[in-house]
Amino acid sequence: MADAQQFDLVILGAGTGGYYAAFRAKQLGLNVAVVERDKVGGVCLHRGCVPTKAFLKSAHFFEDVKKAADMGVEFKGDATMNFEAVLNRSLSIVSKNYNGLQYLFEKKNKVPVFKGNGVIKSKNEVEVTLNESGETVLLKCNNLIINTGSRPRPIKGIEFDGKVVFNSDHAVERADVPKRLIVRGLGATGVEWGQIYHSAGSEVTFVGNVVPQEDEDVQREMTKQFKRQGINIIEGARPTAENFEISDKGVKMTVKDKKGKEHVVEADALFVATGREPNVENIGLETIGVKLNEKSDTDSGGYRGPAGYIAVDNLLRTNVEGVYAIGDVNGQQMLAHTAGHHGITAVEHIAGKNPFPINHLHIPSFTYTTPEIGSVGMTEKQAKDAGYNIKVGRFPLMPNAKATIEGKTEGFTKIIVDADTDDVLGVHMVGVAATERIAEAGLGMTLNVSGEELAMTVHPHPTVSEVMGQAAMDIYGQAIDI
Repeated sequence: MADAQQFDLVILGAGTGGYYAAFRAKQLGLNVAVVERDKVGGVCLHRGCVPTKAFLKSAHFFEDVKKAADMGVEFKGDATMNFEAVLNRSLSIVSKNYNGLQYLFEKKNKVPVFKGNGVIKSKNEVEVTLNESGETVLLKCNNLIINTGSRPRPIKGIEFDGKVVFNSDHAVERADVPKRLIVRGLGATGVEWGQIYHSAGSEVTFVGNVVPQEDEDVQREMTKQFKRQGINIIEGARPTAENFEISDKGVKMTVKDKKGKEHVVEADALFVATGREPNVENIGLETIGVKLNEKSDTDSGGYRGPAGYIAVDNLLRTNVEGVYAIGDVNGQQMLAHTAGHHGITAVEHIAGKNPFPINHLHIPSFTYTTPEIGSVGMTEKQAKDAGYNIKVGRFPLMPNAKATIEGKTEGFTKIIVDADTDDVLGVHMVGVAATERIAEAGLGMTLNVSGEELAMTVHPHPTVSEVMGQAAMDIYGQAIDI
């Protein structure tokens, strides 16, 4: 073993949360090192956000081209999608971003990256087995951040083979398009990839409830939109391994929908997006006694997270002093931008900067389908279940001039407020640019905005952002454009 090296902070995992934490630590004058067994950038850069959105951009562009005549633009012949070229474009984008991130590590911030498998030996020691040499090195630290991420969860009893049964990790490297595809799991990952393959010519069947994490009005709207686009949906079905027959030639599924009607679907492949599971094995958590949640939500000590994930408080502290857990591994709003915010908050707490505690209800989430989804805060059901007396404002995109100009009038904006205080509790959007427009609501909730203040905010015309203002005015029966 090489001589031990001493650092103020060691970060286990160089995904989004890890590199945000590392770079903020350098800004604050901390001596920091990162351990990464694969590539810096993590799932988001290499197998998640970035490549998926590159595929989606090609798919959406293709759909827009097919509607070009509606804009007065005519082509000779039919547009086609070259899926191999789509893959190559995605790989090129990932490569460019990866090169930029390596520059930030090596040149700008000069953060050492120990490329290998890290195991926690004590709360102040991480042993790394280096990939290239097999040599081990001991990193000593005053503080430790765990950022080991997550991986796709399989259907229990069905293994991934990457071809007939595959997940998002496999999809970002595939150049083929299954002629018939079943998508099991309809959160953001499932519906995004389902729409990609549908645009590329696959006959897609969604199994389950569409975007079940979203407000019920959003669920209904997206179900309607996907059906209009020609995607088959078997609503309410929750098939297990017993419902599938898997062979080298494809998949046969027999399942009942929410009304009890039986459906038999044959496909060439099964895309599984039934959630993710944390990378908590074989990293030494048990050595230092880091607590995993036995059940979801909060225990008496204020540590939060879903069952099986590392329990943390709202400053990302685990139950072990000086040890933090950020990003997917703590299971709280498993999104790249959330992980980045986790990383900054944890480092600033380590540095004694007294950061604002994390409030995940103020962090937007979104889905990059057509139409897009953006949401922040409570759903209507969650607000009612929490005991709030609520008022709701809604406004559709149909009357909006900019949405009409864009040729994308599907969707709405919905605002939920506390009827007693007028505080905004949640905002939910379906429609063009929802993934961009939702940032306004995130800022508003961070600043404890009221419904009246949103209604008073002047939104420029013609923009789709006007729908936010009109929805806020609708809370009080004052919407103008409808």
